[in-house]
Amino acid sequence: MNEDLIDCEDIGSAIREDRPLRPATGYRILVAQDSLNFEPAVISDPVPLGRQILTAAGLPASTDLSLFAILQSGDFEDVRLDEPFDVRGKGAERFIVFPADPLYRLVLNGSQIVWGHASIHGQVLYDLANAEDDQAVFLDVPGGTDRLIEPDEHIDLSERGVERFLIARKPPTTYEIIIKGQPYMVGDKRVTFEQVVALAFPGPQAPNVRFTMTYRNAASVPHAGELSAGQSVDVKPTGSIFNVTRCVQS
Repeated sequence: MNEDLIDCEDIGSAIREDRPLRPATGYRILVAQDSLNFEPAVISDPVPLGRQILTAAGLPASTDLSLFAILQSGDFEDVRLDEPFDVRGKGAERFIVFPADPLYRLVLNGSQIVWGHASIHGQVLYDLANAEDDQAVFLDVPGGTDRLIEPDEHIDLSERGVERFLIARKPPTTYEIIIKGQPYMVGDKRVTFEQVVALAFPGPQAPNVRFTMTYRNAASVPHAGELSAGQSVDVKPTGSIFNVTRCVQS
């Protein structure tokens, strides 16, 4: 269907503008398969069946697929093939599709989430939770200390007890790096060339001074290499090592 030739109501815009959906000949929704990479689709029926949503997204209306609506509350609602779903009344603009089996269910900040893989990337949890810059996702550990989930880690959903996550204020974080054999504490995992130079050689430098730098045991890939002016690297909480050489050009 050509979106340019249809009077579409954008459900997402209506939600963000906190207004009712206007009458339209088509409704623009977002559909993702196996991820949060949403693609736009258009349906003409304001109360489509699950199979109509799959067809609009270019997917087969098959029982081998499971379709879920992501509601404004953050909950995932199962939409069966022959079940009508009112996109106007429930305020859903996003739908996600997984293979029908297996499915993993978890709770994220009170919302019921369904995921179609045995592991989930930390960044996906942050995106689903709409976490602010000063917030972090934690694994709820009953009777113990909740575990901070890093955006770049993978969480095994098949493990016992991995089922409830919450968001809370991000704890203060420091990282210990080693420069020329000496430990230094930094407040961010992203460390710049200039930051390392300032720690290794504090104070003003002459105009003819140049620096070369290598690193190893970094968190980012590659884990070892050279760093130049203007570049940066992600470090681990401990153990990332930098070597800096100062040269005076004549």
